[in-house]
Amino acid sequence: MSTLYNRIKAFEKLGILFSNNISKNSSKELTHWSSELNKAIDTSYKYNTWFTEDSVKQALNEWSKQLNYSNIKQWTDQYQLTDKSDKKIAIIMAGNLPLVGFHDLLCGLILNFNCIVKLSSDDKILIPFIIEFLDSVLPGIKNKVEFTTNPIKDFSGVIATGSNSSFKYFEYYFGSYPNVLRKTRHSIAVLDGNESVEDLKNLGNDIFTYFGMGCRSVSKLLVPKGYDFDLLFNALFKFKDIINHNKYVNNYDYNKAVYLMSEQKFIENGFVILKEDEKLGSPIGCLFFEYYENSKDLNTYISNIKDSLQCVVSNLNIPNSTSFGSSQKPNIDDYADNINTLDFLLKI
Repeated sequence: MSTLYNRIKAFEKLGILFSNNISKNSSKELTHWSSELNKAIDTSYKYNTWFTEDSVKQALNEWSKQLNYSNIKQWTDQYQLTDKSDKKIAIIMAGNLPLVGFHDLLCGLILNFNCIVKLSSDDKILIPFIIEFLDSVLPGIKNKVEFTTNPIKDFSGVIATGSNSSFKYFEYYFGSYPNVLRKTRHSIAVLDGNESVEDLKNLGNDIFTYFGMGCRSVSKLLVPKGYDFDLLFNALFKFKDIINHNKYVNNYDYNKAVYLMSEQKFIENGFVILKEDEKLGSPIGCLFFEYYENSKDLNTYISNIKDSLQCVVSNLNIPNSTSFGSSQKPNIDDYADNINTLDFLLKI
């Protein structure tokens, strides 16, 4: 049986592999696996063209910063950990971003669960590669993970991530089990017009990283009356090349055509459409906005939608907000939907 120390060291080695891939430096020990990782990145793109090399390496880079021994140890030391080798956890993963389901698997394996994993067809290459690599570092860990496309049976609990429609399915099938069931969430940014150019450039990372497809991607702005959108457009110009992605430009052109034909008002700069809209989630290539009157109205609005929010990005004094440019950089102890996955697993 592997020890917690062994498992932490294995994930640390995974972080080193990711870091080497980003820096293009590889130790002799990891040369083979660096090559295999590059193949996995290429294959991922062939299956899902949203998974560009830049997008995948963005995910690898963020994980490389989290997967070191001291970081993982500090995270796990917050809990009274118990070995769960006699338990099975079912993990149903989303596939909108590269490695979006990895944190759930990390939590399960750190506690030594037997993990039954249903991958998204959009992200079916990278996670199996990771397990193969971990097994080369810690032989036997591969036996702790079962990938399946069949209905999941015989498990102690479930973590399932999906859309609002799949959430209803999850509730129906898994409601009687210990569960963490996630549905659609969105992220917003709150501006007051005093942001620096650097703030707004960083906001561009919150908006455009992963083409805006994640729950941590800013899909809506809250701005004061009279806000000068030229400030934002000028700062976002550095992201103009996103329009060269085939699927992104198709979405952009389609939404622009829909708004034009329905005579809806919007402004655009050639690669993103800004439209005043009450909805939280904007289509790909678009960014919704609403005006606010004062801080009281702003706080009331955010409080009313808190169960639909993943992140709030702002310089203002808003509870649980994060700084510009950081929404796509969660720490290892940041949990989706603010549900503590490790704590949940320990109670199974």
